[in-house]
Amino acid sequence: MAEEKDTKEAPKEESKEETKAVDPKFADLVKKIEEMSAVELSEFVKVLEDKFGVSAAAPIMMTGGSAAGEAAEEEEAKSEYDVVLADAGSQKIAVIKAVREIDQNLGLKDAKDLVEAAPKTVAKAMAKDDAEEAKKKLEAAGAKVELK
Repeated sequence: MAEEKDTKEAPKEESKEETKAVDPKFADLVKKIEEMSAVELSEFVKVLEDKFGVSAAAPIMMTGGSAAGEAAEEEEAKSEYDVVLADAGSQKIAVIKAVREIDQNLGLKDAKDLVEAAPKTVAKAMAKDDAEEAKKKLEAAGAKVELK
């Protein structure tokens, strides 16, 4: 009789899971996901990560003294960035032009000297958006850039 009780309880647990409310507009999708194998589901997750630029990895808990936590806090608190030209690359003329666009006070000679002396700071204390834009310009010209 004990065996009969175990078999009777198992379907009840499954029915509880099945009765969880699923929004009707997602019902087809949920059903298809339930039918996927582990390999197919893994591939599906990778496609979603690539498509939407997200990660399904579990977030790391921040601890008081961890280096990762301190770096994340510094990144969030930082509102001004320095644009550092790490390497000019092979297209120095294009990089010089990009440097002059970013810092319009630089003459041609000054911009050339800055590019040839890489790694060098191109701009200091820029707002995050401006720093990102400057980085994109320099990278489009073929340079390697860091934001600090």
